[in-house]
Amino acid sequence: MASAAEQLAANMNIGSFAKATELHKRLLFTLGALLVYRIGTYVPIPGINGEAFLAFFQNPDGQRGILDMFNMFSGGAVERMAVFALNVMPYISASIIVQLMGAVYPPWEKLKKEGGESGRKQLNQYTRYLTVFLALAQSFGIAVGLNAQPGLIDQPGLFFIISTVTVLTGGTMFLMWLGEQVTARGVGNGISLIIFAGIVAVLPSTVARMLGLAQQGQMSAFTLFFIAIMAVAVIVFIVFMERAQRRLLIQYPKRQEGNRMTGGERSFLPLKVNTAGVIPAIFASSLLMLPTTVAQFTANANLPEWMSWLPLVTAQLTHGKPVFMVLYAALIIFFCFFYTSITFNPEDTAENLRKYGGFLPGIRPGKRTAEYLDYVLTRLTVIGAGYITAVCLLPEFMISSLGNAVYFGGTSILIVVSVTMDTVAQIQSHLLAHQYEGLIKKAKLRGRGRGGSAPARR
Repeated sequence: MASAAEQLAANMNIGSFAKATELHKRLLFTLGALLVYRIGTYVPIPGINGEAFLAFFQNPDGQRGILDMFNMFSGGAVERMAVFALNVMPYISASIIVQLMGAVYPPWEKLKKEGGESGRKQLNQYTRYLTVFLALAQSFGIAVGLNAQPGLIDQPGLFFIISTVTVLTGGTMFLMWLGEQVTARGVGNGISLIIFAGIVAVLPSTVARMLGLAQQGQMSAFTLFFIAIMAVAVIVFIVFMERAQRRLLIQYPKRQEGNRMTGGERSFLPLKVNTAGVIPAIFASSLLMLPTTVAQFTANANLPEWMSWLPLVTAQLTHGKPVFMVLYAALIIFFCFFYTSITFNPEDTAENLRKYGGFLPGIRPGKRTAEYLDYVLTRLTVIGAGYITAVCLLPEFMISSLGNAVYFGGTSILIVVSVTMDTVAQIQSHLLAHQYEGLIKKAKLRGRGRGGSAPARR
């Protein structure tokens, strides 16, 4: 018997896609929403001197730190200082904080476990409130930093700070609403697709820059070919690891109900190798790039003597430096274990299995099952942490040997591949649901036809 994945792949054909009108509407809505997002990345905030800011941002002597990551995720909106410069990063940070609090803060933990749909809506509302607070804080910091830089603002002052905070915060809230609309009325996760669109949007310019370096002789044809082969190999490796899982056999006992025996079914508990997703890479990058960002905005300030060590330290926390790579790997591994521990609770899973009568063959229900799940999950997390660390450090090794001109982020590749796989899976599920609806309608029509022809035969 074919697996569910094989059945989905078999149903993915042009004929079934042409008949799925509901899927067409969802795809058009998704494309329209992403088009609106891309237009917003070219609308600058009021009062900014675009040319002066672009020259400041692209200064080769400066290290932009976390702004580089924000610019990558926003599709170049940061270097243009557009209304969507903050993108959905405050929302992502707020979502992660709420998830963390849901594991350690008892009232929110109760909402998460026992609140049901109302509890989930309440936590979503907390996420929105926290998004507003983070967006206000980040936009205020950006506004104050821009206002202090000479030549970047046409008319610096309090009005510019207020207008910038309002525009940037409003842009983030609009993108959050747009992402929720895509999730509900489109295809795929809206927030993830917005980040995906931003990363993919800068891909052509990155490829063009590398081809230009090859034409100018600054990069050999062999190096360009090697980078292309490595990119394909990394994508294949990510797809393989993201689909990898350990399936634990779950057995349900047989029960006597009247004169017949029921139960005795078997199912599987899938444990992904990479349970944490791309969260560890994003957190690690943010923490390491934050000192570089602070150093960039305080470059023209007169630092006191006791802070004279700051430029030396931040110089080592840049891409391709050994200290950066060691700390990057350590933080990724730490966040892999930390985030996995708060998203998957072996004790809760073992308790749920016991309630419904399920058990792992050879493992006693309850505490022993929880210990075994923790044993398996820990070893899977070791593999997953090694996989994410390898994918994220490969570009760093290439930077140290080939330079920043060929930089491509492991985090961005992880996001693009993961979102693509998730979106394709959702499209296939919509196609399969459409075909099931067609089969049900045909079965009803056949039933009516048989019912109508019976009296005629009499």
